[in-house]
Amino acid sequence: MGDAKTVHSPLVTYFSMLSLLSLCPPFVVLLWYTMVHADGSVSQTFDYLKQHGLKGFIDIWPIPTAIAWKIIACYAAFEAALQLLLPGKRVEGPVSPAGNRPVYKANGMAAYVVTLVSYLGIWWFGIFNPSLVYDHLGEIFSALIFGSFVFCIFLYIKGHVAPSSTDSGSSGNIIIDFYWGMELYPRIGKHFDIKVFTNCRFGMMSWAVLAVTYCIKQYEVNGRVADSMLVNTTLMLVYVTKFFWWESGYWNTMDIAHDRAGFYICWGCLVWVPSVYTSPGMYLVNHPVNLGTQLALYILVAGILCIYINYDCDRQRQEFRRTNGKCLVWGKAPSKIVASYTTTSGEAKNSLLLTSGWWGLSRHFHYAPEILAAFFWTVPALFNHFLPYFYVIFLTILLFDRAKRDDDRCRSKYGKYWKLYCEKVPYRIIPGIY
Repeated sequence: MGDAKTVHSPLVTYFSMLSLLSLCPPFVVLLWYTMVHADGSVSQTFDYLKQHGLKGFIDIWPIPTAIAWKIIACYAAFEAALQLLLPGKRVEGPVSPAGNRPVYKANGMAAYVVTLVSYLGIWWFGIFNPSLVYDHLGEIFSALIFGSFVFCIFLYIKGHVAPSSTDSGSSGNIIIDFYWGMELYPRIGKHFDIKVFTNCRFGMMSWAVLAVTYCIKQYEVNGRVADSMLVNTTLMLVYVTKFFWWESGYWNTMDIAHDRAGFYICWGCLVWVPSVYTSPGMYLVNHPVNLGTQLALYILVAGILCIYINYDCDRQRQEFRRTNGKCLVWGKAPSKIVASYTTTSGEAKNSLLLTSGWWGLSRHFHYAPEILAAFFWTVPALFNHFLPYFYVIFLTILLFDRAKRDDDRCRSKYGKYWKLYCEKVPYRIIPGIY
């Protein structure tokens, strides 16, 4: 059984699933509507809904159109083709609870470059205008909401009928299976990894593609791109570039190595990432703020620094693991705890826990610069409206929850060694505070 089953009781799962199903799709539509049609003002949308009630809400919900489906289909097919066809280094993921070691082809950076160059190319040569994506954004999100739900049903059926590995199985509860997923590493054929596609190539890639789309749309409307939009787009692209540069490291994280491919993670990556994560840029399209060169540069440098620190945290830990602790951390030998644990099959193993460098500051220090980076790419929108900051708030809640889940998992895995580790590194995320 995956650890998702032990961490979350059926009651919590029902509650999270019902709230995700009932609140997230309307939220995505309302977010888009408010950013694009209500000037980014929550109160304006609220007044509209107060006046027109449920009928008003149904009126603003866009019907998925043929053009929306076409855009999604072309994009998905293009990304799937790149994932399969581009060359890449063979990378092994971590050994799973059932003892499987997934093998990946690390071609994310190549796919990322090809995607952005192609997208700018078809715009430059007049083949396709990215403004169309912005103009049909509501319909695209609406199509994604329904399409991804159907996709998750497919994952559920596949988990029952044709699981890809022994890291799968039913909890005996249809709702838990659908929500948390049946399979840890679902694949189509031998080489097409579904989670790499949903999380990385569809979700994260769409973040970059939409960031560029918003920039182009503002340029088409105003004949220029405001410095606020440039800062926002640049920081988002730097962040997504870092992600693809480090993609094989992401394959070792909780999302891939512990969370199964179910509604929770796949619907999130297919719908929530393109809509919510890109929302500060969506807002800026119609609200070109002029920051002035000096302020724009300050924000840009601060944002890039945060993204770099976030990257360096991950790099430090990876280097430490790769060399089995025989490396330098901040110029000196790392301090560490050797933790032994027993696998589900009863095998005794050792793990090294790093307690110096960034990882000596707090147990999940890398989340702090990640939240700050999100703040810096949102702050060009200034403070006229609260909604652009929704992503920053959402990310903070998500990462604080993830830190807690990760701590719980490590506590049950390492026992007394984890206690020792927590004594040495007492803070969870923010050094000296939390």
